[in-house]
Amino acid sequence: MEIVELIRRCIRILHIARKPTTAEYEKVAKVAAAGMAVFGIIGLVISLVFGLFE
Repeated sequence: MEIVELIRRCIRILHIARKPTTAEYEKVAKVAAAGMAVFGIIGLVISLVFGLFE
């Protein structure tokens, strides 16, 4: 693939792409926060379980 063709494809994608709406952004932020909370809780539980066996 030539560099010129790659640049054309990238420009085409940038023209097609659009910014997310506020609702979409909020939904993604909520899902990401929920995922971090779940992993944090799992980490806390694992830490507490291993703390009991010391």
